Amino acid sequence: MQTTIRQRFENIDYLDIALWVLRIVIIVAVLWGTVATILDNPYSTEQWLDFLIFGLAQGSLYALIALGYTLVYGVLLMINFAHGEFFMAGIFTATVFVAIPLDASGFTDRHPIWALLVIAVVAIATSMGIAVLTERVAYRPLRRAPRLVPLITAIGASFFWQYFFRGLYGSGITAFPDVALLKGSWTILGLEILKSQVVVIVASVLMLIGLYIFVMRTRMGKAMRAVSEDKDVAALMGIDVDRVIMITFAVGAAMAGAAGVLYALMYRQVHFFMGFFPGLKAFTAAVLGGIGSVPGAALGGLLLGLFESVGPCLFLEGLGITSPYQLKDVIAFTMLVLVLLVRPQGIMGERLAEKKA
Repeated sequence: MQTTIRQRFENIDYLDIALWVLRIVIIVAVLWGTVATILDNPYSTEQWLDFLIFGLAQGSLYALIALGYTLVYGVLLMINFAHGEFFMAGIFTATVFVAIPLDASGFTDRHPIWALLVIAVVAIATSMGIAVLTERVAYRPLRRAPRLVPLITAIGASFFWQYFFRGLYGSGITAFPDVALLKGSWTILGLEILKSQVVVIVASVLMLIGLYIFVMRTRMGKAMRAVSEDKDVAALMGIDVDRVIMITFAVGAAMAGAAGVLYALMYRQVHFFMGFFPGLKAFTAAVLGGIGSVPGAALGGLLLGLFESVGPCLFLEGLGITSPYQLKDVIAFTMLVLVLLVRPQGIMGERLAEKKA
C-alpha cells in the first residue's frame, strides 16, 4: 500500500498543478475586480466608450505592426526583432524630410490630403528599403544556419538601426506637425470620436483586409504560402524562393511604415527609440493571436489594445489599486499568459500548432 501511494505521488505533475493554480488565481482576480468595478460604477458610459475606442485605435496599430512578425515567421520560422525599427525608420525619415518642411511651407494646411499621401509614401518606401536591405545583408546569408543564429542577428540589427537613426536624426523627440483636417472630433452614432482615431481605425481595417486578400487570392500570396510550407519543394516547382522572401519582408515593412504614419497622427511625436515598445507589443499580439496567422495577428492586436485600454480600469479599479492605468502593461501581458496557458498555440494558431511547431 505504501508503494502504491508513493507511486501516485511520483506520477503527479506538480508543474501542471502549479499552472492550473495560476490560471485559477488570475481568473478569480479578474472576475473579482470586474464585478467590484461594475458595482462601484466609477466611470460614466461615455468614459467607457472612450476607453473602448482608444483601445480599438491602439490595437489597430499593434495589428498592422504584428503582420510583419507573423508574415516573416510564417515563411522563415524566424522572429524578426528588427521589425520595430522598420516601423520607426519610415515615419522618422518622413517626418524629418517631408512632414516638417511641408508644414513649414504651408502646403499641409492648403492640401492636407496630398501632404499625408506624400508622407505615407515616403514612410512606407523607407521602411521597405530598410527591411529589404536588412534581409539581403543580415538574414539571407544565415538562412541555413541554426535558428538561434538569425535570432541573435535580428537583435543585433535592431540595435544597429536604432543607433544609426539616432546618429542620423538626433536623440531628441521630434514633434510631428499638426494636420488641421484631423483636429477635433466627429459625432458618429451619437458618440464624439477624435478624427485621428477614426482615420487610424478605418485605415487599419482597410489595410488588414487588403493584405488578407493579397495573401489568399494573388499569385504572389500563393507563392508565399507555398514557401512557408516547404522551401525546397517550392523551389522545385519553379518558385523563386529568395524573391518571395524579399517580398514578404517588403510587404510586412510596408504595413509597419503605414502604421508609423498612423502612430504619428495619434501621438504626434517620433524618436529613434519609438519602435521598441510598439514592436514588443506587436510581437505579443502576434503570439496572442497565433503567430503565422494573418487573421490571428489582426485579432491579437485588437485584443491587446483593448486589454491595455479597458483592462486596467475594469479589472483593477475594483481591487482598490491606485492609478491602475500605470499597470496597463501588466494587464496586457497577464492576459497573454492567461490565453497561452489555455491555448499555447494562440487564439487562431491551430494550423501553426499542427504543421509548424
